[in-house]
Amino acid sequence: MHILLVEDDHKAARLLARGLEEEGFRVRVAHDAQEAAAPAGFDLAILDWMMPGKDGVTLCAEWRQAGHDLPVLMLTARDAVADRITGLNTGADDYLTKPFVFDELLARVRALLRRFDRAQPAVLRVADLTLDARTRTAIRAGTDFALTTKEYALLELLMRHAGTVVTRLQLAEQVWHADLIAIDNLIDVHIKNLRRKVDTPGAAPLIETVRGRGFRLVPPGDAGDA
Repeated sequence: MHILLVEDDHKAARLLARGLEEEGFRVRVAHDAQEAAAPAGFDLAILDWMMPGKDGVTLCAEWRQAGHDLPVLMLTARDAVADRITGLNTGADDYLTKPFVFDELLARVRALLRRFDRAQPAVLRVADLTLDARTRTAIRAGTDFALTTKEYALLELLMRHAGTVVTRLQLAEQVWHADLIAIDNLIDVHIKNLRRKVDTPGAAPLIETVRGRGFRLVPPGDAGDA
């Protein structure tokens, strides 16, 4: 599971990230809203309410308006009922008041992941492409095709975020669990191989390259500017 931690206090972020990593999570730390960017590819986000510039509540609201539905745990020193209601009404799924013990944060993270895991569709569909996460099989236009482990991970990530750009950095972190600089060329090789399997003769391509950013899986007729 990959967690996006947005916390402007560098020491607190370092301690939280270390604790979560020791529990088996992969953590990417951002110290402000600009650094956090879009949360596509993450399984959960932990947002600090009070940050310089754009605060966590505003960032969470923007994510929801953009269609990002990952679970969000809001951290804040604000403990008034009205503040909690504000946080939840803007899209946060849970709310933890500072100071807190790490074990409580960990319990809330796991509870959110369990709740959202049950809500994740087992069968993904985009246009005439189907991916069954239970059997790890892919079918397009009635024809099934075999996928390597990396191809499956790439296709699942793109389909779970269909219509949204998945950046090269997100692919590197989510599929290869590596730094982008180390596997940048591998991404292109695997995307090329995946396209050969996914795209069918006479049909519009599903995987769109968004220059300078990454890739997006779009139904035919819905392609944006690359």
